[in-house]
Amino acid sequence: MNQDDRKELIFYRITKAKEIFAEIDLHLKNELWNTAVNRLYYACFYAVSALLLKNNISAKTHAGARLMLGMHFIKTGIISKEFGKFYSDLFDLRQTGDYEDFKDNKKEDVIDLIEPAKKLISEIEKLIVK
Repeated sequence: MNQDDRKELIFYRITKAKEIFAEIDLHLKNELWNTAVNRLYYACFYAVSALLLKNNISAKTHAGARLMLGMHFIKTGIISKEFGKFYSDLFDLRQTGDYEDFKDNKKEDVIDLIEPAKKLISEIEKLIVK
């Protein structure tokens, strides 16, 4: 992939992260708690994948993206440990809501995820723009 294609893909992914995040109000209004968690996770995932791409770091899976974020940005102090824990917890909540029977996220829990997700995406966007 050439430099221009990479830049375009990075821009696409961070834009996608913000677009997906903007969907959250719709899911909250419709009380679709698991769907809201799914979309919050994917908004953060797109931001993380843009950051990894910007830094020439490859991850082929969601678990790989989480691992690479931890190794290259959390452990080095570029991104706070709180964001690392948040991203891991969000990954787990999404997995539970999407794949486990009778495990539904609750309104209160979903509401508490919105601001940290917004901040994580914003923090990553700042790192990409640098």
